Amino acid sequence: MDKHKGACFCGAVEIEVMGSPEAMGYCHCSSCRSWSAGPVNAFTLWKPDAVKVTKGQAFLGTYTKNPSSDRQFCTKCGGHIMTGHPGLGLTDVYAATIPSVAFKPGVHVNYAETVLRMKDGLPKLKDFPKEFGGSGEMVAE
Repeated sequence: MDKHKGACFCGAVEIEVMGSPEAMGYCHCSSCRSWSAGPVNAFTLWKPDAVKVTKGQAFLGTYTKNPSSDRQFCTKCGGHIMTGHPGLGLTDVYAATIPSVAFKPGVHVNYAETVLRMKDGLPKLKDFPKEFGGSGEMVAE
């Protein structure tokens, strides 16, 4: 089984992910853009039991803007680490946090909110897949 390690910006919080992500892609929603301070957020989704904080649990802060996302960050450096999605039963570990995972995106979600058009041939969903409570509606590149 694959094991990958990652850390926050200063290294005070370290994590480990085991196995393979359930999905990888890009989120274009305004919340993710604002949180990541970028035009798009690269996500890797994992089962929660595949993600473990191995160092610095005391420095792990949480911010919950809405019940669907528990965003976690290092309280020393502010580095973003992951977001728990309790309703989906998945944890998003930001792709940049775990550099040894080969990022192979398969989808764009919330593309109706995009501020950065990406012509990469991947499916572009207006919001989320139906199985995640979205419309499942596709939009043009």
